[in-house]
This record gives sequence, C-alpha cells and structure tokens, in this order.
Amino acid sequence: MIDLYTASTPNGWKVSITLEELSIPYKVKEIDLIKGDQKKKSFLKINPNGRIPAIIDRNENNLAIFESGAIMIYLAEKESKLLPSDPAGRSEVLQWLMFQMGGIGPMMGQANVFYRYFPEKIQSVIDRYQNESKRLFTVIDRHLEKNHYLAKDFSIADIANWSWIRIHEWSGVAIDDLPNLRRWMEEMNARPSFKKGIEVPRALELPSDEDSKKIKEFEKNAKKILQE
Repeated sequence: MIDLYTASTPNGWKVSITLEELSIPYKVKEIDLIKGDQKKKSFLKINPNGRIPAIIDRNENNLAIFESGAIMIYLAEKESKLLPSDPAGRSEVLQWLMFQMGGIGPMMGQANVFYRYFPEKIQSVIDRYQNESKRLFTVIDRHLEKNHYLAKDFSIADIANWSWIRIHEWSGVAIDDLPNLRRWMEEMNARPSFKKGIEVPRALELPSDEDSKKIKEFEKNAKKILQE
C-alpha cells in the first residue's frame, strides 16, 4: 500500500495518474496547502522541502520518497512498467521527463506567478515566461509530428508533461496553432487513469477569466501558498 500525500496541482497529478496507470493500491493523504499542512513537522519528516507530492511505501519498510519525478521513476521501476529497462529506451523516457521537470514545470510555474499572482504586472517578465513556455510546447509539437508518444511507447514522460500542459490557459499560453500537441493532449485526456488521477484528492476548478470574483479568491489563496 502506498500513502500518497498530495494536493490538486500538476505535480500532484503526475503521481496520482502514475498510480492509477500502474493499478497500485494507494491511500490519499490530502495536504491542505492553504492551511500550511506542508510545513508541519509531521510532513517535513517525509519531505524536508515542505512540498507535495510525497509517498510512503508501506510495503518497503515505510520508505518515504519526495519529488514528483523521483516518485514516478520509483513507481515505474517497482512495477516494471512505463519506463523501459533497456538503456536507449530508458534514456529517451528520462530525457522527456527531465524536459518537463527542468523546463515546462518551472517556466509555466513562473508564468503563473507573474501573469496571475504577482502584485505588479511586469509585462516584460510575463512575456519572458509565456514565450518560453510556448517555445517548449512547440518543441513537443514538432516531436509529436513524427512520434505518437514522447518516447517510443506511452510512459511516465507523457504523464508528467500532460499534467502541466493541461493548465496552459491559466498560464496565458495558447496551443491552438500546435496541432500535434493538441492531438496528443486529447488522446491523453481520454485515458481513464488520467481522468481519475486529476480528481485526486479533489477536482481542481480554475476560474474562467470572465469570473473576476472567483479569480481574485483563487489568486489570494495561491499568493498565500507562494509566501509559505
């Protein structure tokens, strides 16, 4: 049994979708980011960085693992699925996983901060992160023109990148002109494990740009989390 400490964020979805794809039994331990659960001593013993997600594998002498990418690799290796064992195949998957962790995640994260949450609207900074996010999306789009998945077969790389790109509108980045990326996104959207995984621990409803009241409330809570 896996204990999953998580919240409704792209990094949280990466792990819940992986668990669903691998059919690994798990128990959800919801971390309330607004209340600061991630900074409590009990959670810091699991993840000293005070971030979600984290897991405890009860079948492996209560082994605790933090960092979403590390968790995904551990789970894939545990089940010998979603990550090839041959050097070439494994390398390909890990490259695209690191592409998300070192590129798409940080760039979209900063786009979210400066486009949505930062008290000052610094357009040059907003442009910087939105443009870089779009550039990274374009890299994937070109790759998917000749490839069905990011690697040879469906893998944790697809899960990781999709989990972030699915909130591209919140970052203020359009993908209408990226047909291969959209084809891939729609295919991932249809997978039952993805549908279920993004509802762990609860479905996240990002407010529409037309609903200013809900946006202000969402941004207020997001700012509080960022200050922790």
